[in-house]
Amino acid sequence: MPFVITDPCIGTKDHACVDVCPVDCIHPRKDEAEFEQASMLYIHPDECIDCGACVPACPVAAIYDSVDSTPSTQQGLVEANAVYRAGDSGAVAKAEAIVKAHMAAHADLMAVPPAERAAAHAKG
Repeated sequence: MPFVITDPCIGTKDHACVDVCPVDCIHPRKDEAEFEQASMLYIHPDECIDCGACVPACPVAAIYDSVDSTPSTQQGLVEANAVYRAGDSGAVAKAEAIVKAHMAAHADLMAVPPAERAAAHAKG
């Protein structure tokens, strides 16, 4: 899986990454039914072409360029990105359950503002 969106996106869902993605692989977009219920955005691993345009566009440093570069405290969200499929209610629910479990397990880090959360994970 090329790129992973992590928890600084929770509470943000900024669409700067969506706007620069040449293949529209970041979901849910604002026009998709799942947008309101989604805790964060996800990168569809089969649609992503590994271009990297999303990484510098993310205002909260939530996107990592590989599973290996994703901090250990964020590894649970790799699976959320892997299973999320816009339009598939079962996949959306599974991804959101993973995110909710991550939020509960990292309540201390979730209390950190999204823009500062990536740095807080690096310290942990």
